[in-house]
Amino acid sequence: MQVVILAGGLWTRLSEETSLRPKPMVEIGGKPIIWHIMKIYASYWYTEFIVCLGYKGYIIKEWFANYFLHNSDVTIDIGKNEIKVLNKNGEDWKVTLVDTWADTMTGWRLKRVEKYIEWDTFMMTYGDGVSDVNVHELVKFHESHGKTATITSVQPAGKFGRLSLEGDKVVEFAEKKDNESAWINGGFMVLNKKVIPYISGDEMPFEKDPLENIAIDGELMTYKHHGFWHAMDTLQNKNTLEWLWAKWEAPWKLW
Repeated sequence: MQVVILAGGLWTRLSEETSLRPKPMVEIGGKPIIWHIMKIYASYWYTEFIVCLGYKGYIIKEWFANYFLHNSDVTIDIGKNEIKVLNKNGEDWKVTLVDTWADTMTGWRLKRVEKYIEWDTFMMTYGDGVSDVNVHELVKFHESHGKTATITSVQPAGKFGRLSLEGDKVVEFAEKKDNESAWINGGFMVLNKKVIPYISGDEMPFEKDPLENIAIDGELMTYKHHGFWHAMDTLQNKNTLEWLWAKWEAPWKLW
């Protein structure tokens, strides 16, 4: 099963970091957060990724193109114009990097990469959030109910759009009220290709009309995750993740 990662937004709330690089390339413990996300999936043996690029996407392309330079010892023979990788410290990943344009909303980013999705079922998440979600259990849950889409729901502090639930079924998206402990969309989705016809136009966020209409049609379920989940929306969020990593207390480190 392939994993689609949404990595193309502008992310102005983290402008201290993102003025020079895309948010998925902001580092936690010396590695871009997109690497951490991939490592989560890879720990469950999901190693084929499709990355939806946008704002400064060339930086992500260059980082993966030079992965061995970033992660291995090398000998560079300038006279012969040769690079020899000495210890090949890489990952057994297949990464497809697709330009989905800087101003495109998440729905159209998914539609742009449809041609690279090889199977009817795939996973999708955001390029700025980490979790200790059990991906195997998430996939088993999706397969058990036979619906079109599963999103992982979490209960963080702060203001996010909440989910109105009936058991594990999502019936409505709504605005979260102050001080309300609500379930919200935490990414880590399992989707069938049948979600793609719900998307129309490049100005359509996947989280709005597509998911709302999938819910109305009774085809959206949620996997409730009670463990760790943290998005990197602000510099404070980034510093929190950095602190957890430095203290060897990063719950998302499943590898």
